[in-house]
Amino acid sequence: MRLTKYHIAILSITLCTIIWSSAAPIFKWAMQDTSPSTIAFFRFLCATILMLPIVNKRIKIQFKDFYKILLLAITGITCNIGFYYLGLSLTQSINAPIIASTIPIFLIFGSILFLHHKPKLKTIFGTLVSLAGVFVIIIRPVGHLSSFGSILGNMYLILSVLSLVSYTILLKKFKLKYHSSTLIFWIFLLGTLAFFPPFILGTKPSLILSQLSFKGIFGILYGAVLSSLVGQILYNYSVKHINTDEIGIFSYLGPIVTALVALPLLHEQITFSYLLGSFFVFLGLFIAEIKFKYPIFHRHFNNVDDSWLESGP
Repeated sequence: MRLTKYHIAILSITLCTIIWSSAAPIFKWAMQDTSPSTIAFFRFLCATILMLPIVNKRIKIQFKDFYKILLLAITGITCNIGFYYLGLSLTQSINAPIIASTIPIFLIFGSILFLHHKPKLKTIFGTLVSLAGVFVIIIRPVGHLSSFGSILGNMYLILSVLSLVSYTILLKKFKLKYHSSTLIFWIFLLGTLAFFPPFILGTKPSLILSQLSFKGIFGILYGAVLSSLVGQILYNYSVKHINTDEIGIFSYLGPIVTALVALPLLHEQITFSYLLGSFFVFLGLFIAEIKFKYPIFHRHFNNVDDSWLESGP
């Protein structure tokens, strides 16, 4: 049987979902031996280098746009990924995809406040239901010995989501007219530079190589090659050959894939409160009928050439 482009696209989005959904537990596993700042710095350094041959003929940007791209890098990379890694280091990785699923919810608030959109009543109701689910997940560690650290980690994940929402709103307001590979390259580069100070301050130069364990190197390469590069290629191919609504269905597989990786790799536990919170999050999204794509990163390149699309966690 010969595979059509549609069948290949289904396989691509499936593999893409597996790659991006597995990222949270793999990054947390890597942080057992390597600091979050080290993983973040080397991940985006490698990703920036990998982007060079793709963007080399269209690398130039106008100086007047530099501060806008800098703000995008701060919100989309430095704060988004920085808080994401800090959150993973303190709480269960299975919380990450559920909390990240609320990105459309926070985008609603952002569009109301900054873009002056007027949501429907059912959208507001669905938003409140989803937020109730997030609240359950955030406070569920109460009663455990490590409750403070876990709750703080969940709050960092919320801050990561809010940073991404800020990034998305800024991207839509700036309306930068660059090829998306150009934009991604500069955002990756500036993000790498922003991670350099905490990386140096937290690591002695003479011990850099010795502190990079197998887990750390695997996490860095997974983030740079699979999550940032291969994931983008697979996702880009998928959106060209299947409908957005069909892609949205795969977003619901994310938490399942994350759990399947996290349970054997990190021995994390799925509790009743976790299932209850997850239920309310997705129920709220269903009520609001929000059409959203899975990637947690670079969701809306509506104002740039979309031949090079979005990136994962």
